[in-house]
Amino acid sequence: MDKEENSNIDNNSAQSDVNEKSENSELKKEETSASEISENDKEISLEDKIIELEDKLARTFAEMENQRRRFEKEKDDAFEYGGFAFAKEALSLIDNLERSKKILESDESLKNSDALKKTLEHLEIINKDLISIFTKNNIKPIESLNKKLDPNFHQAMMEIEDDQKEPGTIIQEIQKGFTIKDRLLRPSLVGVSKKTVHKDEKDEKNQENHDDKK
Repeated sequence: MDKEENSNIDNNSAQSDVNEKSENSELKKEETSASEISENDKEISLEDKIIELEDKLARTFAEMENQRRRFEKEKDDAFEYGGFAFAKEALSLIDNLERSKKILESDESLKNSDALKKTLEHLEIINKDLISIFTKNNIKPIESLNKKLDPNFHQAMMEIEDDQKEPGTIIQEIQKGFTIKDRLLRPSLVGVSKKTVHKDEKDEKNQENHDDKK
């Protein structure tokens, strides 16, 4: 009887050892698997970080290049158009010369006199010299007379009835405009042609305007 009990105890002990070894083996497998997953995570994380750093580096270089281009453009603009304000102010010299000519020409006491003729000749020489200096510095007058109105260069101040010209044609230049290189320095102030409106058409238009106000 004792032998049978001892045998059972030994069998149970052996079975317990087997179960324990099996459990230890499973734990080792799980630890190995977890370790491998952890290593893979580290590798993936490292690759992601490298890609992220490369992306940041590329964006930084792109931003630096954009800043360099902006700086170059601002520098070029400063060099090309640095005298913009001065040139605009200097146009008043031409305006004043033109006004002086008109005042002298309208003075009845000077009409047909040699003094007026010589004065106008001198003013014209000064005007041409100024235009020449401006042109050498890429400041050029805008062609206006007999041209179609261009809102980029002309500003219409009035409409003048003229059936000889196509409507919208510039037939009067009130103030000369100028450009500096490819920029508008100031627009030309002009008068443009329009079709003659006959009396019947005027009355009809006035009546329409009157009706609209009611």
